[in-house]
Amino acid sequence: MISVGVDVSKGKSTVCILKPYGEIVCSPFEIQHVEKDLEDLDSLLKKLTGEIRVVMEATGIYHLPVLTFLQGKGYFVSVINPFAMKKYVKDNSIRGAKTDKLDSIMIANYGIDKWFKLQKHEGDEETYAELKLLGRRYRYYMELHVKALQELTHILDYTMPGIKKLFNSWDEASGKDKLSDFVERFWHFDIITAHSLDEFVEEYLIWAGKRNTTGADQRPKQSMN
Repeated sequence: MISVGVDVSKGKSTVCILKPYGEIVCSPFEIQHVEKDLEDLDSLLKKLTGEIRVVMEATGIYHLPVLTFLQGKGYFVSVINPFAMKKYVKDNSIRGAKTDKLDSIMIANYGIDKWFKLQKHEGDEETYAELKLLGRRYRYYMELHVKALQELTHILDYTMPGIKKLFNSWDEASGKDKLSDFVERFWHFDIITAHSLDEFVEEYLIWAGKRNTTGADQRPKQSMN
């Protein structure tokens, strides 16, 4: 009896693997929704001995790439209504700070406690085929997205040393990549240094306000001159 709890976010998931009585097979770890990471997860699960059931919450469309991949590999996958998960948390008086790691543990625990009541996710063949195709295309897009960001940040290490420390690359709440948004406008170091500090701050705040960037009302902590 092995429960794989998957806490799904946009473009990534946090996975925790448990056995009964809270025995941790794998502590929470993060995967991107790209083919390589999902193949690595599949390889890990294949090394385990015992019946495996994967549990995840329904999260709009975000869980579909993981769902279709694991179903295609033949795993038992149960997609839980978020209201049922909230009730489980409330009934078991589970409290504490909400993080992806803790959520993945909670979901894995749900799989153990509800093992014999879990329902395997099913869909008609036509819908499943469409979802499988869309999931594959989404994973391919995410792979290109991740590679492009890696190449961009690698270049920025040389052209704008220290810029990565000023931005969190992915803003989960807004779905925006703040660093790439910034570079789209201020694409060359000379564009920044051509201004005085006050001029750059003013222009930055105008740009951030238009892009609705998180923290746009805050002045940069340091000059890039």
